[in-house]
Amino acid sequence: MKLAVLFSLLAGASAFAPQSSSNSKTQATATKADLEELAGKLNPIVKYYDPLNLAEADFYEMGNEATIGFL
Repeated sequence: MKLAVLFSLLAGASAFAPQSSSNSKTQATATKADLEELAGKLNPIVKYYDPLNLAEADFYEMGNEATIGFL
């Protein structure tokens, strides 16, 4: 019984151990042209539709690519 409790505590503690992570980062950049191309593939009837021009906005002064990623 004591051994089972010990094993259950050890198994539970491993859930909070730090995970080894590789230093690879994913950076995705998209432009308005990329959005127009993707929209044409995903919905050939409507294609690209941005009535508020949000793809050309610059939220938080981080650039157009960051804004498109945020949207």
